[in-house]
Amino acid sequence: MHAVEPPPSDPPPVGVDVVVAVFAYRSAGARAVVELKHGNDRRRLGRLAAALAARIPAAHWDVVTWAPTSPRRRRLRGFDQAELLARAVAGHLGLPCRSLLVRADGPAQTGRTARERAGGVALRPRRGAPARVLVVDDVLTTGWTLTSAARALRAAGARRVGGAVLARTPRPGGTDPST
Repeated sequence: MHAVEPPPSDPPPVGVDVVVAVFAYRSAGARAVVELKHGNDRRRLGRLAAALAARIPAAHWDVVTWAPTSPRRRRLRGFDQAELLARAVAGHLGLPCRSLLVRADGPAQTGRTARERAGGVALRPRRGAPARVLVVDDVLTTGWTLTSAARALRAAGARRVGGAVLARTPRPGGTDPST
C-alpha cells in the first residue's frame, strides 16, 4: 500500500480499551476501504489484513470477532466486509474468529453526521464472550459502532475489548492526521 496517510492518534472510543488502525480514512486509504466494502474488491484483502494484524499483539486477545453489518446490507452486498477482514486478521494472528455480535437492521452509518450516528448501531451479544475480545471493523469514524460492540461484549462477560480497524477518520478541521 502506498500513498496512504497514517491514522490519527485519537484515544479509543468509550468502553474500548485500545484501538489500532492502519491508515487515515482519506485519499488512497478511503479508496481501499470503499473498493472492498462497496465494490467487493478482495484483491487487497490479504495485504490489508496482514497490515492490520502486524499492529496487534496476539497474546493480548482470546478471540477475534467483527462488528457485523446489518442483515439488509449483507443481503444486498452478498458478504460482510468486516467479517472477511476479521477472519483474515485472525488467521494472521493464529487466533480463533467467532461471531459474537448480532446487529439489528437500521440506517447505514455512511454519510450520517456524528449526532445522527449516536446510538444508531444496535448490537447485542450472540452468546457469552471470552475475557479478551478484539473487534474488527473497516472504518472508525465517531466510535459508536465500537462503543456499542464493547457494551454488548462486556454485558456478555468480556473484561477487555479492543478495536482494530483498517481506517480511522481524522477529526474535522484537523490537517495533521497524528494530532
